[in-house]
Amino acid sequence: MKAGLRPLLRRIGPDLLGPVAVYYLARIAGLTPTTSLLLAAIVPVIRAARSYLTERRVSGLTLFMLGAVALSVVMSLVTGEPRLLLVRAAWGTAALGILLLATLFARRPLLYSAAVEIFDDQRRAEWAANWERYPAFRRVLWSCTAFWGAMFLLDSAGRVVMALTLPIDLVPLLDDVLVVVVIVLLLAFQRIVGRRMLRNAGLKLSGTTISAV
Repeated sequence: MKAGLRPLLRRIGPDLLGPVAVYYLARIAGLTPTTSLLLAAIVPVIRAARSYLTERRVSGLTLFMLGAVALSVVMSLVTGEPRLLLVRAAWGTAALGILLLATLFARRPLLYSAAVEIFDDQRRAEWAANWERYPAFRRVLWSCTAFWGAMFLLDSAGRVVMALTLPIDLVPLLDDVLVVVVIVLLLAFQRIVGRRMLRNAGLKLSGTTISAV
């Protein structure tokens, strides 16, 4: 719940800066917007291949993103419309938003499961104990998951509007700006609203440890 912005951006930085850097370098070299976008679309494919070679696995969301890239490339080549390549980022955030909201009907929300995946055994045990012991903790995770889902759907809609209406050369940069804005809002919501919900229940969260205020 106290994850900072800097470590998160450091982790996803290559995924943000890689494609946009390739795009603008290609444009500086005199390539067309369509060709530049096609070159930029190769970056997530390379990243996914590297992840598979090092970790021997690729997440379902990554596979979906690669499928969206492939579909966007095919549609753009068939129609000759580069804006279809710009829309590809919206597919991923829409899928993530729908997935987050869908887990609201599951036994546990996605934010609970995602945290468990990155925790060590001790913190995973504390996380599970918090879930079983504190109703306020469960409400925080349900609320944050719902907010994340709604924000990613809004993010997707915003990307579609930008891709279809703004100058093509401006959209790749604004896509990355939107990522940072959304992440800041998500972390701010978790930090402010989540802490308030726990505090109203007489609790506070430090790392994965919950204690009385």
